[in-house]
Amino acid sequence: MSEIRSGAGMGRLLSKPSGGILRPGLEGCRKRDYPEGMCRNIHVLSNFEPAATDDEVHAAALQYVRKISGSTHPSKANAEAFDRAVHEIAHISRHLLEDLVSVAPPKNREIEAEKAKARSQKRFAA
Repeated sequence: MSEIRSGAGMGRLLSKPSGGILRPGLEGCRKRDYPEGMCRNIHVLSNFEPAATDDEVHAAALQYVRKISGSTHPSKANAEAFDRAVHEIAHISRHLLEDLVSVAPPKNREIEAEKAKARSQKRFAA
């Protein structure tokens, strides 16, 4: 792996065999999955009973803003814009979830968590 430098504040970046970039400390992300080494942590929130909580919607908005900004912790200069974006995306996401219509029965959180755990075990089995 070769070292690359890109832009102010990007720090040391490593090139991945797939051609993307992996930031140190995010080695747990699968190499093929995400540019810039960010993991996907945004989960489906629609059609659950009970409905997604404000905390879940906020967490998804935060992950989205982190992903598109390329920063998990913004600088002081960018903190206000970052926080405003999280708030606005959470707000509009809540409206979207309230307005979505589904003919499928609501999903059960425990069953979906068990399915995700089984997929993870299968994917990371040695």
